[in-house]
Amino acid sequence: MSPFTGLSAFPLTPLHDDVVDERAFAELVERLAAADVDSITALGSTGCAAYLSPIERARVARLAVEHADRTPVFVGISALRTSEVLLHAENAERAGAAGLLLAPMTYQPLTPDDVFGLYQTVTAHTGLPVIVYDNPGTTHFAFSTELYGRIAELSGIASIKIPGVPQDPDAARVHVSAIRAAIPAEVTIGVSGDAFGAAGLAAGCDAWYSVVAGTLPAPAVRITRSSRDGSFDAAAAESARLAPLWELFAEFGGSLRVIAAVAEHLGLAPSRCLPLPIRGLDEEQRRRVATVVEELSLGARSS
Repeated sequence: MSPFTGLSAFPLTPLHDDVVDERAFAELVERLAAADVDSITALGSTGCAAYLSPIERARVARLAVEHADRTPVFVGISALRTSEVLLHAENAERAGAAGLLLAPMTYQPLTPDDVFGLYQTVTAHTGLPVIVYDNPGTTHFAFSTELYGRIAELSGIASIKIPGVPQDPDAARVHVSAIRAAIPAEVTIGVSGDAFGAAGLAAGCDAWYSVVAGTLPAPAVRITRSSRDGSFDAAAAESARLAPLWELFAEFGGSLRVIAAVAEHLGLAPSRCLPLPIRGLDEEQRRRVATVVEELSLGARSS
């Protein structure tokens, strides 16, 4: 089975006084390995890679591999300049990463040819498999199905991380099937957007690239294992149970600030662990997050 299937957990990279809290990060990774996630993806958007220096990123990649036991580790290598992307790829390879995660970061708008050229250059430069990361909410670049297919033909492309699927199950299956038809059979499709995890797996995605799994792995493991067993109703029910958490993600502009508040509430990350200028949630918002965590029984031991 491809390592680019099942549940990939995206942990935070906690900071303390503007320095990576290596102990907190290592413990998050160890916790994920113990929870039996299928892979761990360090330095994604949740890992705040864009805010870290190359030295910090290289160190975090090494820590992730060292503390993941036998769990495969994928490392985010996104950066504004291709030369920086290649440097991050080299450092991830030296750290022992099993794969790379690459989104087309930009300040100036990118064209499809720009993005294709990025993946062409990276796959020619590294022997590690690459996950194509489509995250238009952050990068402001949206892939077409045609571009998925063009990039997926490059040697070394292993998986495509797509945004959330349509809410309607039939529309979701049609959407995933269209992507499947455009890419080689060996390239997997992974859904992101945690509220869409169960729906994406039911629609035919091979993987769930999950933010919540990086801090609260247990419910994400249950959703993924139920889906793998064909128990899609059970997976949907567990996702529906987490709806109050998904609603906070939507209300507070995405998952990062909420999941950081969850980790801080559970003692898994230091207070105010996000890199400035990201200030995180205010006290009232944090209280609401804590209430949801307690009401859903998402404490450190059960999650």
